[in-house]
Amino acid sequence: MLRTAIVGCGKIADAHAAQLRRIAGCEIVAACDREPLMASQLAARFDVPQQFTDVGHMLAKAKPDVVHITTPPATHFPIARQCLQAGCHVYVEKPFTLDTKEAESLLALASARGLKVTAGHDDQFSHVARRMRALVRMGYLGGPAVHMESYYCYDLTDAGYARALLGDKEHWVRRLPGKLLHNIISHGIARIVEFLETDAPHVLAYGYSSANLRRLGETGLVDELRVLIAEEGRTAYFTFSSQMRPGLHQFRVFGPKNALVLDQDEETLIKLSGERLKSYAGKFVPPIRTAWQHVGNVATNARTFLASDFHMKSGMHHLIQSLYRSITDDTPPPISHREILLTARIMESVFEQLDRRSPHADVEFAAPGRLAAR
Repeated sequence: MLRTAIVGCGKIADAHAAQLRRIAGCEIVAACDREPLMASQLAARFDVPQQFTDVGHMLAKAKPDVVHITTPPATHFPIARQCLQAGCHVYVEKPFTLDTKEAESLLALASARGLKVTAGHDDQFSHVARRMRALVRMGYLGGPAVHMESYYCYDLTDAGYARALLGDKEHWVRRLPGKLLHNIISHGIARIVEFLETDAPHVLAYGYSSANLRRLGETGLVDELRVLIAEEGRTAYFTFSSQMRPGLHQFRVFGPKNALVLDQDEETLIKLSGERLKSYAGKFVPPIRTAWQHVGNVATNARTFLASDFHMKSGMHHLIQSLYRSITDDTPPPISHREILLTARIMESVFEQLDRRSPHADVEFAAPGRLAAR
């Protein structure tokens, strides 16, 4: 039985606790938060026996095997380091750390102590994402990926988190190196990283504050971002937008023969054949094939729903389960150290380029950056 603790008892901690209760072979033994009321409320909701306000005290008293860190990003590194030094495996919510140096340090410490670490890139482990990965492994693309397109949109008009951010000039998100982007874009970047083969791709970033934000007097937050990532024989686009409608959470990967389109919101996966039909057949057969695939996606989702496994955090459930299996079986963690680190490097390059942009220019492209191989 793995003993689990949760540090940081805000909204996302509830999602972790709910999924942990669905996983056999683990027990939540402690909740920890600087605010005693937050820790006690989480403990009451999920029947957690011990509550703490100090991480060191929790580690010494509760003796967890695994710690889930769901605090604001600026605290991820010191808390994760403390837990690793105490001999605990860690699940660190996204973004993994504030910068590459912190990520390198944590991963090196975990390796040295033989401990498992994962980042909260749970979108990569949803039902539809796992179906896509299986097709790629089976060779559907016809070879390594040639091009990828990752879309991750965020609605700044409805979300309570967004309203709190826009209404509070001292909000913790504003102090992150990448501000709003830093807390959100890792999901979309991580999808691309899974298919990159080098550790030093070119990164070109362009970002700006939308007209809607500028009308609110917000010029310090970037809510429109376009990134080009390139390596030998492979390119990728990443798009983050608060203005696009519909707001997409989509990933497209193109190979030398075929392509796949994953839609996270609709939980659909569409195969795109590279074959071009002659004459007028190309106007009728492909749409029919696509229509049948959508019917198949509906049937797949219905079966998952009837099996009581169709919920918003199914990806988190599978990621936690995979991490815990890697601990008990001593197998590689579900997300490699390389992918965690490369995601951090690309994000850091994006933020550095945006920082170099003149605050007085409405339109200005940042200079491209090449990541240094380490």
